[in-house]
Amino acid sequence: MSRNDDRVIIFDTTLRDGEQSPGASMTRDEKLRIAKQLEKLRVDVIEAGFAIASPGDFESVKTIADTIKDSTVCSLSRALDADIDRAGEALRGANSGRIHTFIATSPIHMQYKLQMEPDQVVENAVRAVKRARNLIDDVEFSLEDASRSELDFMCRIIEQVIDAGARTINIPDTVGYAVPQEYGNTIAQLIARVPNADKAIFSVHCHNDLGLAVANSLAAVNAGARQVECTINGLGERAGNASLEEIVMALRTREDVLGLSTGIDTTQIVPASRLVSSVTGFPVQPNKAIVGANAFAHESGIHQDGVLKHRETYEIMTAEDVGWNTNRMVLGKLSGRNAFRTRMEELGTTFVSDAELNTAFSRFKELADKKSEIFDDDLVALVSDARASADHEKYRLSSLNVTSQTGETPVASLVVSVDGEEHSVEASGSGPVDAAFKALEQLAHSGANLQLYSVNAITSGTDSQGEVTVRLEKAGRIVNGLGADTDIIIASAKAYIHALNMLDANIQKAHPQV
Repeated sequence: MSRNDDRVIIFDTTLRDGEQSPGASMTRDEKLRIAKQLEKLRVDVIEAGFAIASPGDFESVKTIADTIKDSTVCSLSRALDADIDRAGEALRGANSGRIHTFIATSPIHMQYKLQMEPDQVVENAVRAVKRARNLIDDVEFSLEDASRSELDFMCRIIEQVIDAGARTINIPDTVGYAVPQEYGNTIAQLIARVPNADKAIFSVHCHNDLGLAVANSLAAVNAGARQVECTINGLGERAGNASLEEIVMALRTREDVLGLSTGIDTTQIVPASRLVSSVTGFPVQPNKAIVGANAFAHESGIHQDGVLKHRETYEIMTAEDVGWNTNRMVLGKLSGRNAFRTRMEELGTTFVSDAELNTAFSRFKELADKKSEIFDDDLVALVSDARASADHEKYRLSSLNVTSQTGETPVASLVVSVDGEEHSVEASGSGPVDAAFKALEQLAHSGANLQLYSVNAITSGTDSQGEVTVRLEKAGRIVNGLGADTDIIIASAKAYIHALNMLDANIQKAHPQV
């Protein structure tokens, strides 16, 4: 592919950059579930992680590389020999693999972070690319903090890493500093001025600190970039990354202006969004473009009237285009185990054992007794809740009773199994959830700080399941606990217990840039 083609490569970094959001760390199995959904979405490149960061990250990259066949699987690495070798080892079994190596190129990063002279940075970049090319054919090189780097220096380093074997050159807006006209102009100048630019695909990776990540990405592809690095739901560090669904649908909806396309199966966008939200515990805001619950809702009478008469009056794309048409399911409490498993596989969830299937199916039956209608969102949350309960289960909720009435202080009484032995605990609080959390903390003595308590109604109706995220921090470690139930107090207790279990397991995920 050359930069003159009208096809844009979609490089998804949800599993790497997205996971660096505080509290968004994922297990290997969760990463694999998302990777399989990204493959169904027909993402070109899946950045599976940072193999050197931790044993867990290495195993995740390796498992995904060994499993995924239709997408290129990528591992990030700094311009260090150990990083590159570890990435190459993790990708050894990939059907199509890529090593993505990077070094900072802005004056502020070179001086204060790397403490290197420009000549040293170029030397390290070239050595890294050559080492990576000895391990794998597909090598990408990124100029970290490119939007604050000097144009002449970028031209120099790009020319040399292309000569060294890099076939994709990424120009990231690492700190979300760029504005569209400036960023597009930078891409155009780099392509025009680098003598061997025709031997590489130019890529962009934009952060959303000023809310311009998607706009900057579109300006870049309009200027000649042919790969966009993005994430599902815009997940990512600080304010997040360019949102995959917004990039893809902008290119598709305005192909008349941009003249560009992707290979994405857009009907898989909403399932991917739901899965990432459920796994990470980061709910999608209702008015989020493309995947928000209100994205295709019309409240205004004028809008409703127009849509009824002719849809295009107020809709520039259809809900079905992005996967909203598969929301309702026909399973009920009389449905069998095989029908349940088949529907879950259609939603991108496979069960690793009969025991896991049986546990999820049992919860499905319980939910079917409580709810008159069950939606796909309910199923995704149900399985996530079941897996959360099974992870590192030192603590397990046996029963919960809450007393709350006007003018009285709420009291929560819980029975919790700790390593198989049941303990009763009671506490009061300013509300029923506060009382339940204080009771759990009284039992666990974790000393953790509650950083986030978030409740998300999975579907509409008063019988909707509530999905709760609890984020705890202790000694610099941040974990997300998830819980779902039609009773929001029970869901909250489940989420807190899941977070306690994660802390107890003491799973460490080193930040690779520290």
